[in-house]
Amino acid sequence: MEELLPGIIYSFAALFIILDPLLSVPIFSVMTRGQTSGEIHKQALIAVAVAGGLMYLVLIFNTAIFAILGLDLPSVQIAGGIILLLLGIQMALGIEFGRSKEQVTTAAGVVIGTPLLCGPGTITTVMILSKDYGILIPFIAITLVLITTWLILYFSDTIQRVLGDVVTDIMGKVLGMLVAAIAVKILASGIIAYIAVI
Repeated sequence: MEELLPGIIYSFAALFIILDPLLSVPIFSVMTRGQTSGEIHKQALIAVAVAGGLMYLVLIFNTAIFAILGLDLPSVQIAGGIILLLLGIQMALGIEFGRSKEQVTTAAGVVIGTPLLCGPGTITTVMILSKDYGILIPFIAITLVLITTWLILYFSDTIQRVLGDVVTDIMGKVLGMLVAAIAVKILASGIIAYIAVI
């Protein structure tokens, strides 16, 4: 137990920082605006389930998943960057790409789950932790960080009510620009890495 605890604490801290669920709260609130508390809670569960499913898959199967699908991390970075860029543009400009508002908000949990929570950075972190600690310690840390993330998103509607629609609107547009900037960085890193392995 004495050997497990430091590893769990370190792994939890690393994953919490890279997932950054607090950053997702205003984005999640904007994407689920107008939905009932029950639907928001459902989307929170979907987001955590999607992120958790990917993290556990990467932890257990590691690079075998990429090998089976013929993919590599740069490809995931590029795809995740494109999705994040579209999300950032939608948030910053208040426009939608080819779907109704209802369809976009219904997909909020999936978009938050990946690539926002579980993107290339999270996948890389899980891979590194699995190499350093094996499976048990990262598995416990992933479980703990997912529970924490779910609690934060679960109460996002309460946070939204406290902040108010105007503040949430402003934060959503500002964060949209930040998400787009993060997406450009992920895209650039992915393209550079992809060119390097060709």
